[in-house]
Amino acid sequence: MRDTRESRLLLVLLVAIAFALITMDIRGGEQSPLDGARQAAASAFGPVERGVAAAVDPVGDAVAAVRDSGGRHSRISELERENTALRQKLGSDDRNRGRARELDKLLKTAGAGQYGIKGAQVIAIGAAQGFSWTVTIDAGANDGLARDMTVINGDGLVGRVTTVSPTTATVLLAGDPKFTVGTRMEKTGEIGFAGGQGEGALKVELLNGKAPVKKGDRLVTFGSSKDKPFVPGVPVGEVVRVDPSHGDLTRTLQVRPFVGFTKLDIVGVVVQPPREDPRDTVLPPKSTPKPTPTVTVTAKPTAGATPRS
Repeated sequence: MRDTRESRLLLVLLVAIAFALITMDIRGGEQSPLDGARQAAASAFGPVERGVAAAVDPVGDAVAAVRDSGGRHSRISELERENTALRQKLGSDDRNRGRARELDKLLKTAGAGQYGIKGAQVIAIGAAQGFSWTVTIDAGANDGLARDMTVINGDGLVGRVTTVSPTTATVLLAGDPKFTVGTRMEKTGEIGFAGGQGEGALKVELLNGKAPVKKGDRLVTFGSSKDKPFVPGVPVGEVVRVDPSHGDLTRTLQVRPFVGFTKLDIVGVVVQPPREDPRDTVLPPKSTPKPTPTVTVTAKPTAGATPRS
């Protein structure tokens, strides 16, 4: 439409008519003469409005989702932190339960041998003295520890104390090549000397070259003069191989140590030796293997079959 004098007059007239209709509708209330027209318009344009609303609502939801995503992200982060804390707590509980089991086993071993012990925890591996197989424990002279004391855990012989400071001590492990301990065979009482070989088995030299030994036999510590550096009866290991003697005066055994030297945690230093040699009593009972059931199948002759003559 062109901007002319007539078009301006027409626009003013339409605006005036619109105001007049609005005034009439407001004053008429529910009896407004325009109520019928308004209902007709609502009937005509209502479906269109619903369609437009249906099309727009997902967009609105998406906008709301974007707007609220920051809050949800914070909640997710909070839940992740809670889960991490829970996992750490469970892990800590598992470790505590594991250490409680180790301590319980240590106390049972010490009780069986009547060893007076001072409990300690391994806090470092490898000491400054240059030994390749040593650990440092968090107990020392202030706790009554001294050089050449026997160190055990719930499984058996760990090693011996070599140096002591007021609050810590260094333990030479039985797996060290410089380590030597006198041993006694279970039941037979055959005496020998066990030495470390680093990783793997201990090497035991029996004094009796003709001693009857077989795989699975077990050894304990023989003990030392005045119980230093070793008290008697501490489990050492189990024979895994008997080397041929070839007529030698001694007999060589390969012995798997009961103690896992690479996973030490809770240990006990024997500060009071037993009154009597416990001999084999500290060794746990041997497990008896369950017999394998034997099934015998007997063939039955077929009915009506004629036996061979």
